[in-house]
Amino acid sequence: MAKLILSRDMHVLEEFPLEKECMTIGRKPDNDIQVNDRAISGYHCQIITVLNDSFLEDLQSTNGTFVNTRRITKYALRDGDLINLGTHQLQYANEFAGAESGNTEYDKTMILQTDPPKQNLIEQVQKPSLGITPPISPLTAQVQKTHASLEILNGSNKGKRYEVTRAMTTLGKPGSQVAVITRRGRNFVIIGVEADTAGQYPSLNGEPVSVRSMSLSDEDQIEIGGIRMIFHLT
Repeated sequence: MAKLILSRDMHVLEEFPLEKECMTIGRKPDNDIQVNDRAISGYHCQIITVLNDSFLEDLQSTNGTFVNTRRITKYALRDGDLINLGTHQLQYANEFAGAESGNTEYDKTMILQTDPPKQNLIEQVQKPSLGITPPISPLTAQVQKTHASLEILNGSNKGKRYEVTRAMTTLGKPGSQVAVITRRGRNFVIIGVEADTAGQYPSLNGEPVSVRSMSLSDEDQIEIGGIRMIFHLT
């Protein structure tokens, strides 16, 4: 599990496991991680963790949030990154972090990351001779039951369908609304990562999807940045 190591003047003060999908950091006591430093805003920044990846976002703090001495707005954390907040430091420790070097500003990289449509699983099975259809193994049946895809309902990609095959699929437009679909075993959930300039998050069946995860079911409707899509689960 990823964690943050709080220190000041090279002395470690405390460690915080990133046990929640969204954890706030700031001076006020109701933050998930309270840092008592007058240079830190009441609600300074937040960390959103999806599977093995954590994203840091500044919450319009007065003095800014810095990672490795560089001021950031949104940032995909890597193992060993040092977050500077006032006179304190938070080191991010996660050997399984998926962010790659040079690809850390997630407001530049978070786009629709889905694979192109693939053939149906049944169509990939070689047809037997004599017209006999082989029985479907329990493993194949399980795969079929957890096959997910997104069908676009409007816009230039209307009618297209994208397979949801990755452990984490990012949807949205940088600088606008962004959401992440994650696969947890045989279940899928959606998490809002970024709101638009009006503070509006993506929606699921008309309900806002903020930083708390929401379970996805077959035929659920998702809307992100004006683009509507249906989640299919077979």
